[in-house]
Amino acid sequence: MPNLATWIREKDERWFYPFFARHPDIHVCDARKSSVAMDQADGLLLTGGTDIAPEFLRQEIVDPSAIDKDVDVERDRWEFAAVQEALSRGLPILAICKGIQILNVALGGTLKLDILGHKHPDQKDHDIQPLRYDTTANHRFEKVNSSHHQAVDRVADGFEVEAWCVNDDIVEQMRLRNYPFALAVQYHPERGKIYDDLFEDFFSRLDDH
Repeated sequence: MPNLATWIREKDERWFYPFFARHPDIHVCDARKSSVAMDQADGLLLTGGTDIAPEFLRQEIVDPSAIDKDVDVERDRWEFAAVQEALSRGLPILAICKGIQILNVALGGTLKLDILGHKHPDQKDHDIQPLRYDTTANHRFEKVNSSHHQAVDRVADGFEVEAWCVNDDIVEQMRLRNYPFALAVQYHPERGKIYDDLFEDFFSRLDDH
């Protein structure tokens, strides 16, 4: 039984449940609920959440008010450590929303700390944000959902950007080159009905590992 390490907020569990329910063979190890032994993990799922705490960022913070006050330092500490462990073992990684930001910062990248146009209520649960894609991307969606106010700025070394928002070129999807599987998306595939193949691809890597 593969062990999937993650940290999922209580309010987000309902979104992920349908995807997990299709794979009862996967043991979901949620670090929010109990200690997770990363040396026993077969994959890492990074999910949405509050802004990354300032002490973990690799950049000057000109305007501290751009960062939400309800940061979760404990979670950030666990996720950054989990990323390093996963990368050292070549584990499959799927990073969603805050996850793409965690992964980018962990590998030396920076963030745009406050952006406009990506958190309208009608975008949150509806796939209406148009994307443009690199032709080499395995997963392509003409339109996606969106709910964030921070985004990737300087892309960390080793990443290949696969998709951008049509309206403002915000990075929406990227993958780690020369690595078995590390896909990071700024949108929320757990909240949509068109992203099954993306999750199935990730889950199949857990079995392969």
